[in-house]
Amino acid sequence: MDYKNFGLNLAKQAGGIMRENFMLGMDRTIKADGSPVTKTDLAINSLVVEAVKNTFPGHAVLGEEESYAIDGAEYVWVCDPVDGTIPFSHGMPTFCFSLALCKNGEPILGIALDAMLDRLFVAEKGQGAFLNGKKIHVSKLAKFDGAYISHCIWSKMQYLMPGFLDDVVFNHNVQSFGIGSIVYNAMLLAAGEIDAITFGHTTAHDVAAIKIIVEEAGGKVTDLWGGEQRYDRDIKGCLISNGLIHNQLIEIVEKHLK
Repeated sequence: MDYKNFGLNLAKQAGGIMRENFMLGMDRTIKADGSPVTKTDLAINSLVVEAVKNTFPGHAVLGEEESYAIDGAEYVWVCDPVDGTIPFSHGMPTFCFSLALCKNGEPILGIALDAMLDRLFVAEKGQGAFLNGKKIHVSKLAKFDGAYISHCIWSKMQYLMPGFLDDVVFNHNVQSFGIGSIVYNAMLLAAGEIDAITFGHTTAHDVAAIKIIVEEAGGKVTDLWGGEQRYDRDIKGCLISNGLIHNQLIEIVEKHLK
């Protein structure tokens, strides 16, 4: 079985679990970091771990809720079973399944599924990015002013950017919004609907699939200082853009990094 079809099969199963369990009044547990987890997160993460162990026993898994570690593994499947657990668990349909395959820390396959609207984003290294089989491309906005930006903010983030949002909104006429899922935001960016995203946390499972999907769509994904990084371990935050405004984004973020 090839990696792409393996990942697509997992996405299909994950989508079914999401749709079956999505409802108002959902039970959820609060984790030590203050974020919620549901039976859906746990079931999908377990599904991925067991499938990888049975199909590719030499591959490791890095998941939000459960991992399967192999020292020195060349291949690591990086999974966020429900990216956007807060909206999911509160009955808001802005969440997705996210899966990437990293080879020596570099994503070579990325899959993201919006199960409620049946939007499947897929990218392979050097092959472009696709939404339901149709090739997609990031926006062509060439100046930072007037951009649409999603600024992810959470009290537990490692890298805080106090003042960033006020700066870009009032000094650069930026339109800012968030929908509770960085992967969902990045899917919109890859399709040309928004222009940039900031993420100040260290969790690779949130951005591994984003790295290849956005870059295969013509965008750029780096750490908060504009550098490259591995996506099979903790990261140094993440800046995601259409590429054309990336350097401007870095300059503004650096002024506010704490």
